[in-house]
Amino acid sequence: MIALLVQFVLAALGTLGFAVMFQCPPRHYAFSALVGGLGWTVYLVALELSGLAAVACFISALVLTVLARLASVLRKTPVTVFLLAGMFPLVPGAGIYNTAYQLFAGNGGMAAQKGLETLVIAGTIALGILFGSAVPQVVFDKAARLRKRLRQTGK
Repeated sequence: MIALLVQFVLAALGTLGFAVMFQCPPRHYAFSALVGGLGWTVYLVALELSGLAAVACFISALVLTVLARLASVLRKTPVTVFLLAGMFPLVPGAGIYNTAYQLFAGNGGMAAQKGLETLVIAGTIALGILFGSAVPQVVFDKAARLRKRLRQTGK
């Protein structure tokens, strides 16, 4: 449990770094970090349950997209502010590196294997974003109405 919490914090910090680099407005830093940290945590749990990185990436990207859309409604800002930085922990950078390394080392078969694994993971991330984007806007509009109602009762 402690290891999961540490990974959440590190993923949130990494996401925060990318939010700064992408010049996200500072008022959205906390939500960007939260979305990225939760996305990575979902990935770790899904990986533990399924044992397959591609399945874990799909589930994580799906959840992350829904969280980014929810954050965009709550913060009244475009979803890309949260989605771009939040996807940072899921990007298969090690797979891309290993593919290039094996290619330059002259191991064509291993490069092809690593490259295919990386493409599958990238494809499942894209599908997760697609499916998360397909959630009807009505769901998020209800969250916006609830937010508005809570603000009115608090005044």
